[in-house]
Amino acid sequence: MIQIKHSAIKGRARFRVSELYRSEALKCYIELRLSEKSDVTRASANPMTGNVLVFFNSDNTPDTIALLIEHIVADYREPDSPFRPASELQSADTVDPWGCNPPDSRKSESPSSFRKRLGSLLPKSIKPQPAASWHTMPAEAVLDSFGASAALGLTCDSAKEQLERYGPNVLPESAPRSQWSMFIDQFKSLPVALLSVAAGISVFTGGMADAVVILGVVVINAAIGYKTESEAERTIESLKNLVRPSAHVVRGGLVAEIPLEEVVPGDLLALRPGSYIPADSRLVDAHHLSVDESTLTGESLPVHKAVEPLKNENMPLADRLNMVFMGTLVTGGQGLAVVIATGKFTEVGRLQALVGEATAPDTPMETQLARMGNQLVFISGAVCALVFLIGLLRGNGFLQMLKMSISLAVAAVPEGLPAVATTTLALGIRNMNGQNVLIRHLDAVETLGAVQTICFDKTGTVTENRMSVRRLYVGARCVDVADGRFFSEQGMENPAASTELLQLINVCILCNETEIIEGGNGYTLEGSSTEKALIWMAIDAGVDLTGLRKRYPLLKTNHRSEDRHFMGTLHQSGKNDRLIALKGSPLDVLAMCDYYLEGGERVSLTDQDLRSIELENERMAADALRVLGFAYSIEQDDESFDLCKGLTWLGLVGMADPIRNGVKELIGQFHQAGIDTVMITGDQSPTAYAIGKELDLSRGRPIEILDSMHLTNIDSDALRALSERVHVFARVSPAHKLQIVQALQQAGRVVAMTGDGINDGPALKAADIGVAMGSSGTDIAREVADVVLENDNLETMIAAVSHGRTIYNNIRKSVHFLLATNFSEIMVMFFASTAGLGYPLTAMQLLWINLISDIFPGLALALEPPEPDVLKRPPRDPREPITKTSDLKRITFEAGVMSASALAAYGYGIARYGMGARANSIAFQSLTLAQLLHAISCRSEKHSVFDRSVLPSNRYLNMALGGSLGIQILTMVVPGLRRLLGVSPVNLIDGILIGASALFPLVINEATKNTWGGGKR
Repeated sequence: MIQIKHSAIKGRARFRVSELYRSEALKCYIELRLSEKSDVTRASANPMTGNVLVFFNSDNTPDTIALLIEHIVADYREPDSPFRPASELQSADTVDPWGCNPPDSRKSESPSSFRKRLGSLLPKSIKPQPAASWHTMPAEAVLDSFGASAALGLTCDSAKEQLERYGPNVLPESAPRSQWSMFIDQFKSLPVALLSVAAGISVFTGGMADAVVILGVVVINAAIGYKTESEAERTIESLKNLVRPSAHVVRGGLVAEIPLEEVVPGDLLALRPGSYIPADSRLVDAHHLSVDESTLTGESLPVHKAVEPLKNENMPLADRLNMVFMGTLVTGGQGLAVVIATGKFTEVGRLQALVGEATAPDTPMETQLARMGNQLVFISGAVCALVFLIGLLRGNGFLQMLKMSISLAVAAVPEGLPAVATTTLALGIRNMNGQNVLIRHLDAVETLGAVQTICFDKTGTVTENRMSVRRLYVGARCVDVADGRFFSEQGMENPAASTELLQLINVCILCNETEIIEGGNGYTLEGSSTEKALIWMAIDAGVDLTGLRKRYPLLKTNHRSEDRHFMGTLHQSGKNDRLIALKGSPLDVLAMCDYYLEGGERVSLTDQDLRSIELENERMAADALRVLGFAYSIEQDDESFDLCKGLTWLGLVGMADPIRNGVKELIGQFHQAGIDTVMITGDQSPTAYAIGKELDLSRGRPIEILDSMHLTNIDSDALRALSERVHVFARVSPAHKLQIVQALQQAGRVVAMTGDGINDGPALKAADIGVAMGSSGTDIAREVADVVLENDNLETMIAAVSHGRTIYNNIRKSVHFLLATNFSEIMVMFFASTAGLGYPLTAMQLLWINLISDIFPGLALALEPPEPDVLKRPPRDPREPITKTSDLKRITFEAGVMSASALAAYGYGIARYGMGARANSIAFQSLTLAQLLHAISCRSEKHSVFDRSVLPSNRYLNMALGGSLGIQILTMVVPGLRRLLGVSPVNLIDGILIGASALFPLVINEATKNTWGGGKR
């Protein structure tokens, strides 16, 4: 708040400005509120007060704010008003707090001059953008406010000025975590706190060696955690900006494709199906325009847009039907919109500013493991407290028992669980990247292993997206197309000699958005596969493409939308006539026709003609051809274009898109893995049925197919029930795809959606796993997908599922190993102390076991290769915890066997040597070796090492076990380590006993795998 006061002192005004920098809002909006002037005269002794409310960017200089205030005050100043700009004040007590002295001619300064002078003062790093209720203003007023035109957009020079003034259209990114903060975070955990307390107690009691070893454990754990987290952080950072979408803007009357960063306020956006909206914009023109705004508003279904101004200023974003917002997606229709805010000033930018500095969230698995670790801390803490009390009751020293209990608690808690999860997920992403599978989120790896249903988009995914025209139905006869030639029952056809055929080909050229580039080596076509196939047919027919388009210049285009399964174009035909060209779903186009061509003449369509066309449509579709219907009309005005009635039918065009090699076998692999397959296509039911049958989507059973025409009459509950039975959805729109995916999710399925087109965007985003084609796919599909197949090879999808399952299973194996070995240490200490047998392990030995047997074997298990039958098991239930009740029972059993074996060895030592270092050494070596060997048992929950089926070799585990066993042997031969750990030498008999007691748990646990219910899945 700025308060300006003046008092009439010799006709000169004094301004006092205070508390300017209290506001932090990133806007530049000024409102001046003055009190009544009627009671104020030049000789008035009472000061008149006016309030100027300023929202401004804190980077703005005082000169900038002063100039803005002066400008608005001058606009309100009357000729006899005592207000004067600060530059006119001559009094010695005049205060010019800004150091800004604009010229005396300020009052006559033009708006453009003022804006230029203001722009020179504004800092280059950030510029304020206008704030207004754009949705309440007429579209023309919005355009005028930016100096833009509905026909020309901005000029190139204006766009450059705007870019310099407002900066690039990018959202501010949070600073990545520093290496130092990642390292410090490794020490912010409960187990590390316990270790630190134990080290402090050791120092306090004179055990410097113990303290050094404890701190060594802390540093080693921190180093491993830091390494894994930094690896994951680099992986996540490398996934940012995987796709950089562009924008189509009108500049100087021409549509240009520019990088998203160069969009500026005032730019006129050309919105088409699949357009990624790069900035907040006010609609200027809209035709059947629908936008998916779920990312911003949470609305799952696309919103139909309009242009008319709205009345309510405080209307929620979801109800601002004449606005489109950054980050949303055009799903149908077309339109024009003028940009009103970019970058951080957009609604998405405001939300991001509220979030502040964000860090990459933990994956669900990491969260679950962290929660499990905290629970284990309290459980083991309770057990250790009990051991502590028992020790005190048995007469042991307080500090000795305190250090022992803390060491036991730390050894019992698997503090490496989150690090194991992060490492496994990050390495899994890197391995899949090497196989041309780009994973954009860590949690996508988890979800891949739980996929239960895969929805395939047909065109470009199941098929090669390489369309070619195979058959025509024109003039009540069939014409086959092969090798660029046309054949009918009478022989080879010359398109130029057939009015009906030539007219059909002409409409194929006109109602087509393919860009035709003519060069020395022929034509280069850029567009969709379907439309390019039509153009190639016209080229083979010898039609002059560019000449035809010049004779019939394009005036307007109506794209396909969710409720219109056809596309229309309006062309100039002569001076006053208009040519309407239409293509789309045959039955929808036919319903708008009253005539057809026969012998070059228009003839009324009869019921018999309609039945013949419908029958041929079904025949072509049954032959797995994609069929389009074509029509045209000559009209006198533009209004008929939107009505599309009374058209003249031209014929059917059947195209084929061959199924990709290996897709049928791939479908069989998915079925073997327990994954259901669903095909979603825009083709007609007969075509979709033929392809679904060829792919054996129903696993030999009758194929269930649902036409999207029936979706509008089905409620959500019925669709949810049907979605679990239907194998093929035909004639679907983008909204229908979204409904199908959501219905499957509501039925409790984990859904993967594959696609490559702009119409797949909403469904790809809504699916649990969206999979896009990397080479042939559109930018929109890649932008919203979780997984991108770089080589467009759908077969890599089964490899991705295998990797996802393997990664999840490997994390389970690591958790299983860590829990079983740590539980065994608690059991050994608890039962020995309860039975009055002393303490088999010292605090130093517990820490050593935690260091040697936990970290490296646990990480190695997380790098296990896939088991041979990983794709022969059904998907896991995503709702099940990573460690189930049956798993805990099995883990307790395995820990009990290891503990019993170690206690038996300890009992042998007591019987032979009495309580002391030698008995402790036998227990220490026995338990450590048993835990290391237990890593071999944890390689598989189902397969035993005694089975004939051999698991793939894991060189990482071999290295970890070999290194750990070698270090453990050193504890018996290196004097320094022996003294540090309190280990006594063992003779041959003791060594045999230690080996047997370490091997016994492995034999028992492996032998009981196939009989233990918890070990099977």
